[in-house]
Amino acid sequence: MVSRRHRITGVPRPVPVVPAARRARVARRAPAVLCALAALLAPALAACSGGGVHGTPGGSGLRDPYFPKAGNGGYDVGHYDLKLAYDPAGGHRLTGTATITARATQNLSAFDLDLEGLHVDEVTVEGSRARWNRTGQELTVRPRDDLRARETFRVTVRYSGSPVTITDPDESEEGWLRTADGALALGEPIGSMAWFPGNNHPSDKASYDIAVTVPKGLQAVSNGELTGETSSAGRTTYTWHTAEPMATYLATLAIGHYDISRYTIGGKHLPVYVAVDPTEANASREVLAKLPEIIEWEETNFGPYPFSSTGAVVDRPDDAGYALETQNRPVFPGAPDTGTLVHELAHQWYGDSVTPKSWRDMWLNEGFATYAEWLWDEDHGGDTCQETFESRYEDGDKDIWAFPPAEPSDAAHISDSPVYERGAMVLHKIRQTVGDDTFYDIIQGWAAAHRHGNADSDDFTAYVEKKAPDKDFEEIWKDWLYGEGRPDHL
Repeated sequence: MVSRRHRITGVPRPVPVVPAARRARVARRAPAVLCALAALLAPALAACSGGGVHGTPGGSGLRDPYFPKAGNGGYDVGHYDLKLAYDPAGGHRLTGTATITARATQNLSAFDLDLEGLHVDEVTVEGSRARWNRTGQELTVRPRDDLRARETFRVTVRYSGSPVTITDPDESEEGWLRTADGALALGEPIGSMAWFPGNNHPSDKASYDIAVTVPKGLQAVSNGELTGETSSAGRTTYTWHTAEPMATYLATLAIGHYDISRYTIGGKHLPVYVAVDPTEANASREVLAKLPEIIEWEETNFGPYPFSSTGAVVDRPDDAGYALETQNRPVFPGAPDTGTLVHELAHQWYGDSVTPKSWRDMWLNEGFATYAEWLWDEDHGGDTCQETFESRYEDGDKDIWAFPPAEPSDAAHISDSPVYERGAMVLHKIRQTVGDDTFYDIIQGWAAAHRHGNADSDDFTAYVEKKAPDKDFEEIWKDWLYGEGRPDHL
């Protein structure tokens, strides 16, 4: 199976009217008295909520090199609290309340959220109704009072409607995908805005609480841990909690009929939650039984598993055209093969925990996950990584050399083979240069150093050079990471 992505008040006091004679007396006072008075008054005025704050609008995009309108400026999200209800038989209508806790990074008079489609019913900021307007995917919110820089605030958006499916530049589909018995929400690169408003860029990660109400008999599976399941009046609400920071594109929601398996693995009793469409249960059983072995093997190679649970969602082959590394439990369209399961679970370290700063840095996700497949084969009786590397160089698809892995040609190609295969080849060149001991120190240290954070290609090359200061990487960066075409030699 080919996977594309294997294929986050008060106002200033009024100035009193002073009689002319008194104004004259005040004017004759020593300037030092006025300065002292001003110094005494300044803290009190600054303490007034909103007093003296003159904000400007936050940016309507973060100028990502491939998705310039993705994300928004002026704030960082700390937490998403989503309360959703969906009925596949009731016109595919989604109703939602999103409460977003964020911190202003500047004085803000307005800020944007990304939301595609869906009708906005009401917006409040800190409990007070806010003015808002829509332009394309931008929901612009104007609080009643300007927000101070570094102020933590809550914005609540009530919304409803029929969620849309988004067609990406590479013609794949994401966002809200209707399935035979429910729906599947996938977000890479920008699809999460089809089902909840947010700061839709990988550079802004947050924790999540997602409560989903569905008709009784259906299940709702999301990221993190299931913390509640209650039924009333023919409906069931599933509540999921994700404590570790997660980028919006890694959030998922699967609604339908599933066979559920729950167990723990390893000495730390890591919780596992696997949801499989009944039509895929038999075909998936053998490979999903390898999940504990794969996690243990990846911990040996990449370091401690970075999250508080793991698992998988297996839907029907027609429900999506690709597997995706959604945090805690990747999603598969039909039964995965072993390589695909290895790949998507490796993303929990590289992509999910260490997340790219921008979509230009996709090779840091896909190159690592592809190399994980090579390593698995090497350790399990298949080709060595050197043999795989030479095969790609000599006989691989010429598309591998279409562009440098660190500089995809445009948004339609951020998931193409140079990002995956040539990205893995960069890692193998590093391994050749430093030897196995230092190489594993690098890939484990990289995952640890940027755990639950963001990083880019410059961060990675600097990290490699720091870990192996006696080695020369100039040729690798010039020819393999940033070079055009196939390098002249292995």
